Amino acid sequence: MEELKPMPPSSCPLTPLGFLERAATVYGDCPSIVYNNTTYTWSQTHRRCLKVASSLSSIGIKPGHVVSVVAPNVPAMYELQFAVPMSGAILNNINTRLDARTISILLRHSESKLVFVDYLSLHVIREALSLFPPETPCPTLVLITDDEEEAPPPPLSVDVCTYESMVERGDPEFKWVKPQSEWDPVVLNYTSGTTSAPKGVVQSHRSTFIMTIGSLIDWSLPNQAVYLWALPIFHVNGWSYPWGLAAVGGTSICLRRVEAPTIYSLIKRHGVTHMCGAPVVLNMLTKSPNAERLQNPVQILTAGAPPPSTVLFRAESLGFVVSHGYGLTETAGLVTSCAWKQKWNTFPATVRARLKSRQGVPTVVFTEMGVVDPNTGKSVERDGVSLGEVVLRGGTVMLGYFKDPSGTSKCMKDGWFYTGDVAVIHSDGYLEVKDRSKDVIISGGENISSVEIESVLYAHPAVNEAAVVAMPDEFWGETPCAFVSLKNGLSNKPAEKDIIDYCREKMAHFMVPKTVVFKDELPKTSTGKIQKHLLREYAKELDSSRVKMATGKVGSCFYPPLYSPRWLQTPFLPTPYPNRVNILLPTPISTSIYITIPSCRPVFMHNFNQSTYFANNRGSEISIFQKSHATVLHQPRPLSNTLVARFL
Repeated sequence: MEELKPMPPSSCPLTPLGFLERAATVYGDCPSIVYNNTTYTWSQTHRRCLKVASSLSSIGIKPGHVVSVVAPNVPAMYELQFAVPMSGAILNNINTRLDARTISILLRHSESKLVFVDYLSLHVIREALSLFPPETPCPTLVLITDDEEEAPPPPLSVDVCTYESMVERGDPEFKWVKPQSEWDPVVLNYTSGTTSAPKGVVQSHRSTFIMTIGSLIDWSLPNQAVYLWALPIFHVNGWSYPWGLAAVGGTSICLRRVEAPTIYSLIKRHGVTHMCGAPVVLNMLTKSPNAERLQNPVQILTAGAPPPSTVLFRAESLGFVVSHGYGLTETAGLVTSCAWKQKWNTFPATVRARLKSRQGVPTVVFTEMGVVDPNTGKSVERDGVSLGEVVLRGGTVMLGYFKDPSGTSKCMKDGWFYTGDVAVIHSDGYLEVKDRSKDVIISGGENISSVEIESVLYAHPAVNEAAVVAMPDEFWGETPCAFVSLKNGLSNKPAEKDIIDYCREKMAHFMVPKTVVFKDELPKTSTGKIQKHLLREYAKELDSSRVKMATGKVGSCFYPPLYSPRWLQTPFLPTPYPNRVNILLPTPISTSIYITIPSCRPVFMHNFNQSTYFANNRGSEISIFQKSHATVLHQPRPLSNTLVARFL
């Protein structure tokens, strides 16, 4: 059979764009898009996309050019996921919540030739273009207006045309530009948190086709599903569902703003069957005053951050059937899912929620997943404890980072894509992501997962949102700092000590947040991810304003300082002591309990963990401090030939 090779009839390039033509044939009279009082059928959507693609070609957009879109989930945004690549151009969706400076950087980096911009973002785009260097040509602007909105569009200048005018003048018989190769680029997506060094992820027609098919199979999306667009389409092309909905003839329920009352209203009005959203959307829906048990189940797919099991439990109690997956911009969407086992339905609800919070196993179209030691490349034990970096390989992994061969080579090595995510593999082979590598808190040599602390905080009855980041510490290197927003209407709000005490009961003491900051609302991206980089900066500012605790030395043993609110402003004075004791004296010293230690012997002789305590002397006494709280280890026992140690 060696003589049998690929032939033209068997090697047509894979692309998800052909799904639209099929939808127009099979589901032509069925609704494709619903937005407020506007409804389109699949025949109309197919025709409109061809006309926009035609207009793009007529104004000089050529294959390989980049065309950008800055818009929320309105009908034009959905149509452009087809229309732009049907013209041969590369689609570049841009986050609507980015500032003008960042957008300017992205437009220049991508060399965008044209920008479709929603009327509410026009002022930001104009400011972004004003930041272009004089010698850099600016892209053409096309305005997306909205007749459904009460706010009038801004006044237009003569050089700005509208999206609808491009629809009107386009050719409905346009022969859309098919890829010469399935490896041709089709989308350019910039990763979250883009700054002056943007990471532009380039995906091919092949990878988006594979991702779309895999998403349909894994979620079992049925024909003519009614899908609510709570997930921004600019977030990894809506996890491929714009193309997937065309494949199954589904109906897209578009909405400009993601708000709980609007979502509940649209679910009831249109009989929504499916939706996607980050865990923060789940949290918003379950804690909304409008929350009530759904008349019919709604399938909701969540990803983007590890969801707390308590949030999953509340969502399912309302009638949402939650599926959980994992993916990155670099993989074009979700590449693992928590594939559900029937026997798990017999488990208690809390156990089911905990199982569902795991990221699971590779989807049916993805090749392989692993968790490895980033230093050795060897797989970690499948014990649910051993941490490693998630590595992936399969047909949906990106072509690479645009204009960044160094960045591409750093994450693509040894035949794997290194994600930068920290995870464990359980004995049943299911993946559980613990953190981004940059979000792991390293305290005194111990790796602390911020996600584990957050899951405990979310279980607190008064907590609405929680995020944990590293706070710099002179002795430990880093300590956990928790940012918390509380539920509305609380008559008895917890204080910092209450939250810390609650955590102490639920987790190992070295993981307990040393600082808790209350905020009305935590900062988020438009995709619902809490902006931890902003919280880290805030934590650094908090750290720099505090008086550091000193560290004493007894013999050759170091004892770390107490870290609790009552000591934060305590001054320390150096005090000499004979017999190799060189320690610092805190003043004042509060009420004490006496215990005894042998004279001139290290404290660990009494089985004290030397990484947990430190010692200070006062006159003829040595004070032993615990790093995080005052716990009585021994009752006072005066012995002869000893120094009396004071434990605070």
